[in-house]
Amino acid sequence: MNRRAFVISSVLGGVATLLPRIPFASTRADARLVLVILRGALDGLAAVPAYGDGNYAGKRGALAITAPTQKLDGMFALHPSMVNLYQRYREKGLIVFHAVASPYRERSHFDGQDLLESGTAELKGARDGWLNRALAGVPAAQKRTTDQIAVALAQNVPLVLRGNAAVNSWAPSRLPDADADTLERIADLYSTDEYFATRLQSALAADGIAGESMAVTGGGKRDPLNGFNAVTSAAGKFLAAADGPRIAVIEVGGWDTHANQGAEQGQLANRLRSLDQGLETLRSSLGAAWKDTAVLVVTEFGRTVAVNGTRGTDHGTATCAFLAGGPIAGGRVITDWPGLGNGDLYQQRDLKPTLDLRSVFKGVLGAHLRISDGVLETKVFPDSRSATALDGLVRQS
Repeated sequence: MNRRAFVISSVLGGVATLLPRIPFASTRADARLVLVILRGALDGLAAVPAYGDGNYAGKRGALAITAPTQKLDGMFALHPSMVNLYQRYREKGLIVFHAVASPYRERSHFDGQDLLESGTAELKGARDGWLNRALAGVPAAQKRTTDQIAVALAQNVPLVLRGNAAVNSWAPSRLPDADADTLERIADLYSTDEYFATRLQSALAADGIAGESMAVTGGGKRDPLNGFNAVTSAAGKFLAAADGPRIAVIEVGGWDTHANQGAEQGQLANRLRSLDQGLETLRSSLGAAWKDTAVLVVTEFGRTVAVNGTRGTDHGTATCAFLAGGPIAGGRVITDWPGLGNGDLYQQRDLKPTLDLRSVFKGVLGAHLRISDGVLETKVFPDSRSATALDGLVRQS
């Protein structure tokens, strides 16, 4: 079989710990969760324009989408690039959250992502991530060992999955394919070493499940618009496997649109199209497992309401988030809309936050993964009593 050369380079270099280690165990089909982190701060008013707000067009200027084609209701629409998510919404498989934010109120990407992933109310409130802490609360009926239930599809495990509970990681190869003869020689070389041999086989098995289909351009560089699509394809294959994980974290950058952001067309429109297509690829890759999967898409904070001097937006506060999947009770926008008037904005420049992202996280973890309220309040999101879990996000089974 033709395998990827990252296996060769890692093994020959003696760096077995860098290989994907995914010793999945057999289990029944159960709830899946995919967390997608958009790094760089997504402009929520671009992804979900509030066209029905009387101040929207004037405040957004050249970035306004004044004649939306994908209306969600009388106030909100989806950006025209997000055609697949719009279909999910029409099928009542998508919830849109607006004017949402973590407790963070400054504008540093690093600190904003730290607070988003730690799940605490204050910076440096924890050294581990809320999703890692949640693994201990997964009911025994759904749970295998922790390093078999969660996987990060990234070069490094993101903070949200770091902690005492062991987790897996997988990242696509950046090197050419290896021929079967070379792989056989490597396998023979390490056949008497149980440690290396086991990890080599785990890496090959993980690689086989994922399919290793990262797209490249003619110049040999990776196309960022296709890279996310390939990773979501791999994630779907992992979670759809009978002996695969049930929780996955994906991260994708490129949302820091300070200049030449665009409206219906342009830089951000292309990124939103990539996101939309990648999520659709995830749905297709999951196959029948889509009916058991919740996909949560979040970012560290939003962007300014008004356009800046370089035809983009600067770091802001509130934004939007998405929850899609087979079990989701969708077809609605959840928001306590603050308005876009001068007196309604946060610090006279940003969309004001009225919904705590931890309320969304709690609602999904409780209803979908069946993690108890006690665990959510004391272990997963300490000091979060003010962020009440949202009810009714998941259909009753």
